[in-house]
Order: sequence, then C-alpha cells, then structure tokens
Amino acid sequence: MERPEELPLSGVTVVSVEQAVAAPFATRQLADLGARVIKVERPGGGDFARRYDTTVHGQSSYFVWLNRSKDSVTLDLKTDRGRRILEQLLSEADVFVHNLAPGAIGRLGLDAQTVAERFPSLIPCAISGYGSSGPWADRKAYDLLVQCQTGLVSLTGSPQETARAGVSVADIAAGMYAYSGILTALFARATTGIARAVEVSLFEALAEWMGQPAYYTRYGGSQPPRVGTQHATIAPYGAYTAADGKDVLFSVQNEREWAALCEQFLRRPDLVDDPRFATGSARVAHREELNAIVTGRFGECDSGEVMTLLDKAGIANAGVNDVEEFLAHPVLSARGRWRDVRIPGGATVSALLPPVDLFGTTVRMGDIPAVGQHTEAILAELGYGTAEIDALRADHVI
Repeated sequence: MERPEELPLSGVTVVSVEQAVAAPFATRQLADLGARVIKVERPGGGDFARRYDTTVHGQSSYFVWLNRSKDSVTLDLKTDRGRRILEQLLSEADVFVHNLAPGAIGRLGLDAQTVAERFPSLIPCAISGYGSSGPWADRKAYDLLVQCQTGLVSLTGSPQETARAGVSVADIAAGMYAYSGILTALFARATTGIARAVEVSLFEALAEWMGQPAYYTRYGGSQPPRVGTQHATIAPYGAYTAADGKDVLFSVQNEREWAALCEQFLRRPDLVDDPRFATGSARVAHREELNAIVTGRFGECDSGEVMTLLDKAGIANAGVNDVEEFLAHPVLSARGRWRDVRIPGGATVSALLPPVDLFGTTVRMGDIPAVGQHTEAILAELGYGTAEIDALRADHVI
C-alpha cells in the first residue's frame, strides 16, 4: 500500500529545453507530482519569461507561476560542449520536453526520429505553434496570435469590440495536452516497453477548445455573437448589475429553472409560458426583451439580496469578482489550497496547490530556481570535476 508521503512520479527524470509558458506549464505539473525536472536555460539571462515583469518581489509573475520545484541548469547549446552535456542528461532521462523556435531542435540533432534512434527509452515531447509538418510548420506562434487564428478573439468581447482572453489560453491548453500526453506515453512505455513521441501544437490544442462554436458556425450558418458577459447561445445566462452596483451572474439551464426564476425571483409567473421565452431558443431570440425584464428586477435589490433569492430558487449564481476578491475566496482558504514557496532572493510567496487531488499521495511545492542554480551540482552528478566546471564557466558554456 502506498505511503501518504510518496510522490506519484518519484524516479521519473524530465529534461526540458523550455521557455515562455506552454512547456514550463506542462513540466511544472510533472514536478508537482514528484518528477525531477531539469530545466535547461541560456547562460546569463535564462528563460526570457524571467523578464516578462518584476512584480513578485522583483521576479516575473509568469516565471514564479510556472517553474517551482525545478532544477535550473545553464547550457549554451550553440557550442559542442553544451550539446554534449545535454545529450548526457538525455541519456539518463525518461522524458525530453522542448518548445524552441521552429527548426531549432533539428539543428541540435534532437528531432523525434533521431531521439528514437539514439535514446530508445526516452519519450520526446515537442510543443510547437502549428505542428512539425504542414504549411505553417516554420511560423512562430505566440498565445494571442493563436487566439486570433482559431477565431477565439472574434468570439470574445462586446458587440462593438473584440478582446483577447484574459489568460494565456492557447499556451495553457497546449501545456495541459502535453502533460496528459507525457503521462500517457509513460504509461504506454511501462506496459509495452515502447517509448512513443508526443507532439502538441498551440493551434491544435486551442482548436479543440473551439469545438462548440465550430459546430455551431458550420451547421448553423453563422458564428455565435459577441455578447460580453452574456452567454452567446443560452439565455438568461450572464451578468446583471444590482442596485448597489455589484454585478451578479446567473444561469438558467433548463425549463424547471426558468419556471423557478419567473415565479420566485422575477415575480412574473405569467412569463413561464410566454411564447417569447417558453423555450431556450425563444429566449435567445428575444434576449433584449428578456434582459430588460431581468435588469429591472436587479435594480430593485442589492447584490446580496439578489444572490439570496436566486439561491432559494435553485438558480446557480455568483458575484463577478475581481482578482483581489478571487485571492480572498473562502473556498480556497477553507480547503487549505494555499502553500508557501520560496523565490530567488529568499522571499516567500503563496502558491495554489494543483487542482487534482490524488488521495493517498502528496504533491511537491518546491522553490523557484535562480538561473543556473543547480548547474554545478548536476554536472558533478555527470562526473565533471571542479576544474572542468570552472573551464566550462570560463568559456561561457554554462
């Protein structure tokens, strides 16, 4: 029986030539579960995400979020000695993750086919913008570019203006599919003995998330409209402003809820069977008329009363929080989701536990590494002596 203190991926070693968001997000999930993640960075500045901002005690909010519990090694992969050290690391690793610019991994001689020949038990995972083949294989891709290419931006915002999603959804989607793909490949290797390559692109990851609007558009003849905090294809489902100025969002998902809303909150039982609103499609078609009724009722109550009445009616609802309100959310504190982690320089910051609880095990919430913090120790593990390490440093290989 597994001991509670055991980490599920203890004994798994991941080498990642990573930068920005997608690959670091994938490997951080693995590190949380106990894998040893060796993050290969450029000598000097390291991962350029370290310099996206300086808001977390001088550190980047992106980097602090994405890189806890990792070992940082600096290597100049443009040098023969740097590449040889990387190959030594790969010879002892289980997983190799990379999200370099198009063509870069091939120039290092570490494409999937070569890795399979030289390191047959190693699972390579490539994260790219548009895939390793096809007409856009050589194009760079960043999160917002992919949001634009998949049509997500055209769905997001108000009727008057498009908007980007407020978080890096393409990067996050690709990182999560890479994470699940790596876990699948580890399972397949354990059961079949075959190490299979994993490939994920930002574009195809976010394309999967665009499934519902894609079907709606292809078979409905037009894409869902931009309606701000309203739902494009369900009504009433959106945010309305209460008398005290606070926005409250609620959702009606079925006819039972519609009847409860009319009778208990709107105080308009006559609307239940009104032909304008009697079905979901009818309510969407008459959204403006329905919104006027709901807005009028909201204007009679403060937000607390609105939520109390909706709760009593069995209607799902929530206040529209800002980030400060999210940070103080009672669910996170009552469920003990916050942990302290250290960042370079010694300061401590709060980090959220991973959202998946695997009962009988724990997760690791380790420090965020400084650039190259573990280089000497890992080189020593590979058999390098002090003089050799000093020479590598003098030549700016590490």
